[in-house]
Amino acid sequence: MVNVVGGLAPDTDQPMPGEQQKTIAGYWREVAETTGAEFNFDFWQKCKPRRSTYPACRAVLAAREQDAEQAMIDAIQHAYYLRAMNPSDNDTLVALADELELNVDQFNTDLKGSKIQRALERDFDLRRHLGVYSFPSLVLVVADKMISIPVDYQSHQESLAAIEAFL
Repeated sequence: MVNVVGGLAPDTDQPMPGEQQKTIAGYWREVAETTGAEFNFDFWQKCKPRRSTYPACRAVLAAREQDAEQAMIDAIQHAYYLRAMNPSDNDTLVALADELELNVDQFNTDLKGSKIQRALERDFDLRRHLGVYSFPSLVLVVADKMISIPVDYQSHQESLAAIEAFL
């Protein structure tokens, strides 16, 4: 399995418009009602939301340098949805690296460095090559074929059946 960061929203310091905040909070409510997932809605009052996912993508790539990619993905998700911490803020991402007991100085250097920026651009290129434009997505690569796998958040059966059909 290979994780590829998607880069949904580029870097910005601009606050997310109020209407967009309401829309996304509404998505959270729908997901909570449909799946039972928990959300901390304090995020919308406690933080200054920005539509900027590149910092979190860079954090995943910087954590990958320390063999902690999945741990960082999990930490970012938990911080955003349950702890009302803003993953668009580098301070949040560095705090998570510290909680994960990563080398924080190295993480902070990597987070802001050109090596991680190049890795980010390579992941974006790969995402486009795979034809992925929604997140999260699954793509099965068999020989030279790329097969998009359906994602159903309530049951894994459809995804599993699609994978098994090509194996």
